[in-house]
Amino acid sequence: MSNIFFNIFPNENFIDLGMYQYGCEQCEPGHSFGPAARNHYLFHYIIAGTGTLMADNANGETQTYSIKSGQGFLIFPGQITTYIADQELPWEYVWIEFDGLRVKEALALTELSKDAPVYRSHSKNLREQMLNEMLYIAHHEKESPFHLIGHLYLFFDYLTQSAKSSRLVKSSKMSDYYIKEAINYIEQNFQNDITIEDIAAVCGINRSYFGKIFRNAVGRSPQEFLMNYRMVKATELLKLTSLSIADISSAVGYENQLHFSRAFKTIYGVSPKEWRNQHR
Repeated sequence: MSNIFFNIFPNENFIDLGMYQYGCEQCEPGHSFGPAARNHYLFHYIIAGTGTLMADNANGETQTYSIKSGQGFLIFPGQITTYIADQELPWEYVWIEFDGLRVKEALALTELSKDAPVYRSHSKNLREQMLNEMLYIAHHEKESPFHLIGHLYLFFDYLTQSAKSSRLVKSSKMSDYYIKEAINYIEQNFQNDITIEDIAAVCGINRSYFGKIFRNAVGRSPQEFLMNYRMVKATELLKLTSLSIADISSAVGYENQLHFSRAFKTIYGVSPKEWRNQHR
């Protein structure tokens, strides 16, 4: 059997960058996983050995990659992949599954994509620091969620910096400004009865254009971002306070408790009351 250990991260209430599971594995010869699709981003770094990745590109066509120690691979949400350890020199790797509202925007600055999922670092120093953060997370599962999230941010910084695209990245400075203004407005006013039109008006642009640039930058619509933000805040109140469901509904911008409960169940699969009982 393969020598493997992994942990599931106990807290998902981190909006910009969150972690789901992580671990290490010394694979047996020919050990494989897949074909399968993931719900979140999953990054493997090869510590030793070699193996093969088969991954669907942006057009749904399966591509095959040979990956060795010092390299890695990034699996994107919904991407179908299979990976197999070499028969003669099976790989050992460490992995982290992560996601967040600003992950897509950051990864767009790197050379990593569904068409180019293999990680090759431009800097040995950054690559080694990234590996150190991955190993730290993997071996310190008893630390608090905030402590581990701090190291996740360091991992993600080293990942994006070491895989940064060598091509010049063209960016609309006004577009970046609009997105930052919108997110700041949501963070400060999510508890109020705000609409997407209100957010677009704060930025001084029409709703159609705002929706387009927001989805391109963040990877989801403004409506989805606002609802997710409110639901994360709701879970904090459910876990940390004794407020009634009606009071929590109002506190996160839903005057109609039924609408709040439906939105909550859409995100978490259970009602607010069930979620509270499961996490206490």
